This record gives sequence, structure tokens and C-alpha cells, in this order.
Amino acid sequence: MRKTILTISLLLGAAPAALASTSPAVPLEPATPVPDVPTPPTPKKAKGDLLGSEQVVRRAANKRRKHAKHAPATGPAADVPPQLQSIAQCESGGNPRAVGGGGQFRGKYQFTYATWAAVGGSGDPASAPEAEQDRRAAALYATSGAGQWPVCAG
Repeated sequence: MRKTILTISLLLGAAPAALASTSPAVPLEPATPVPDVPTPPTPKKAKGDLLGSEQVVRRAANKRRKHAKHAPATGPAADVPPQLQSIAQCESGGNPRAVGGGGQFRGKYQFTYATWAAVGGSGDPASAPEAEQDRRAAALYATSGAGQWPVCAG
């Protein structure tokens, strides 16, 4: 108890002599040194550099802006049913070059590569001509219904 009081008083700035008059002197034990724990180096960031998920989010946003700038200004093909026009507008804003979900969903109807291949597409859906995307989305809609677009088909 006296050792604790002495330690606290030293931390608070009280002189040990002031405590000596009220309590017997207690020899202090030397402090146990705290081992040095190496701190991992902090990555150097240049001005404008981002790290981790912030960088991923920024890149995705930049890609969306880039694709939106280069999207054709034409509207949907005349033979696209209104249901598909609505789905395309909801999924990608009607942009046939849109890429979403961290690159997982691609094109006007936000196809996955697997779904694109299942309806006869090859390569990147977002690189396919808009008319081809419309045809393949119509085929998917005809065989599987609106459930392929659970958020936007309702």
C-alpha cells in the first residue's frame, strides 16, 4: 500500500521527502523495462494515393464515370420490350458499357460472365454491341423470366 502511494505521489509530482514525514521509507523496486515491440512501417502515401477499400471504391466510381462518358447516346432498339427497357434503365441506367458489383456485373443488363455464356454470349458482355445485349437479355427473359433481375424486375 505504501509503495502504491509513493508511486502515485511520484507520478503526481509530490516529493518523496514530503511523504517521509507521514510514512516510513519503503525502498522502490526498479521499474521493469517494457520490451520494444517493433511497429510495422506505415505505407508511404503520395498525394492523392488511396489505400484499401477506399481505393477500390474510387476506382469503381471512376470506371462508371468513364463508361458513362463513352456510352452511345442512342436509345434502346425499337424492338426491345418495355419490360427489358425498364430493367436496363434500373440495372445500368441504360448504359451498355456499365460495369458494377466490383466488375462482376457487366453491360446494359448487368450480366455475369456465366449468365452471358449461358445465353450464347462470348467475351465481355460490356464490350458486346448494344443490340446483341438486347437480344441475349430478351432470350434470358423468355426462358427464365424476370427473376434474373430480382431488384429491377419488380
